[in-house]
Amino acid sequence: MNQDQPEPAALAEREQAILALERRGFAGPGAKERAIREELGLAPVRYYQLLNALLDDARALAHDPVTVNRLRRVREARRGER
Repeated sequence: MNQDQPEPAALAEREQAILALERRGFAGPGAKERAIREELGLAPVRYYQLLNALLDDARALAHDPVTVNRLRRVREARRGER
């Protein structure tokens, strides 16, 4: 990285928590939505808005490249289905 450019800011705790939740597996329908509400205090719609924005954030890719790349592939596959 060029020394004249500042380091990108680290992800906020909530952003890190969103990626951590995406790394987990969930058993049964509704389990993920329940975790979103209980652990993050977010409505699922808002959670998915934040997650989608994170997938385009270079900081998220640097923080958790495996999860971000997997979710990007899923998003692209869904866009291809339309």
